[in-house]
Amino acid sequence: MAPRDPLLSSLRVCVLNLQSGGDTVTDSDAHLTSCCELLELVLRKGLQQPVLSLGNRDYWQCFEQLPHQDTCDRLSALSLAVEQTRVCRKLLSAQGRGRYLLRLALSRRILPQFITHLLHTPRVLEWFSPASILRNEELVEPFMSLLLVLSHMDFKLDLENCSFLDESWLLPVCETYEVVPCREVGMVLRYLSGRTFVLDLLPGSQAHVDRFICPGDIIDEINGTSLKNSKCGQAGVVLSRLKGSPLIIRILRWRAHDGTVYRPLIKLLRALRVENPNLQLGPAPSPQSASEHQRPSPSHCLKEGRIVYIVQFLGKTNIGMFGGKEVLQQAIPQVLEKNLPGQEVLLDMKETHLTCTDKNSKQVLIEHHYPEISCVGRFGQPDYTVFAFCVADSPETPQSTGFCCVAMRASNIKECDEIVCRIAAGFKHTEWFV
Repeated sequence: MAPRDPLLSSLRVCVLNLQSGGDTVTDSDAHLTSCCELLELVLRKGLQQPVLSLGNRDYWQCFEQLPHQDTCDRLSALSLAVEQTRVCRKLLSAQGRGRYLLRLALSRRILPQFITHLLHTPRVLEWFSPASILRNEELVEPFMSLLLVLSHMDFKLDLENCSFLDESWLLPVCETYEVVPCREVGMVLRYLSGRTFVLDLLPGSQAHVDRFICPGDIIDEINGTSLKNSKCGQAGVVLSRLKGSPLIIRILRWRAHDGTVYRPLIKLLRALRVENPNLQLGPAPSPQSASEHQRPSPSHCLKEGRIVYIVQFLGKTNIGMFGGKEVLQQAIPQVLEKNLPGQEVLLDMKETHLTCTDKNSKQVLIEHHYPEISCVGRFGQPDYTVFAFCVADSPETPQSTGFCCVAMRASNIKECDEIVCRIAAGFKHTEWFV
């Protein structure tokens, strides 16, 4: 009977679980982390430490040596993968580089080639003791068979989300946000253990209005510049150099996918909370246990991390050749006098423009960039939940037909004020390049 190894048995089950989820594997797959952990354990089993060395040896050093053993063309893919791993500034340890290389090899379907080349490189293979799976002919064959199965699967992994591979296989929620050119993003930053944390948001700033980031989140990159292991003030230097340019910010969320605190951050978040006591570190509240101001409201929903308001579209009317704020109190009654049935729509205020979409049909009814909007305001009386904005009828043509007033009704006064302020903030954030 052929010998069995518990690591290979567990890996086989994990590979089958990955296959059951379909041909494409993403970071959200519940079995991906287990598969990577098992691959790591197999590669570390029997790996001997050097006698005369101050540092420990890991499987990354094995892979790092492989491209230098031969210069055949068939090794070019391996060389590129090793070099890409070596130059990644987000990785500081051999463990992090090895994990990144495993994810890269799975994505590029070259992990079997790495192991095959290792098996044919005696100088590297001798680093492993006879107890290693790689040195056991009866065990290495089923191991290679499992790697071939993995190489036929499509791994769509976010390789840029690698800043925590030094510490953990468990990766945080990573999102990218594009910020339009603005005078001030409005984030108070703190540097802890080489991480750039958001301590707080300045009221009225773009970060506060758009709500794309929360206190406790980490800024991982700004326009491709990694902030991993950055010194105090480095993020400010990067932002100053990019002043007046659009920003692409990669954010690591402190909440995991299941709504709980991302475990590798718990200790650092507790230290951050000393400076910002308002930082809530508990799990995301459920609708039953949340307080009134935290409870999800049927008057709005979330889309790509943004709050989208559910409002009533009341109609629009032409107001002539003047679109200043003075005309709103006369223009809104003109719309209301038409007595049109309110149409339930989704009002989405993005970074550069707003859209109004029919809630049922998903048809886009209105789309305007903020510079096209001449004014915005709330109806004074008797209905304080009605708001409106003025926009040129045909802003794309040289001969405009004038302005029109678009009126809507929010669910309550508070949300009406929020919407008006967010549209007004759009003017502030874009006015310099209009």
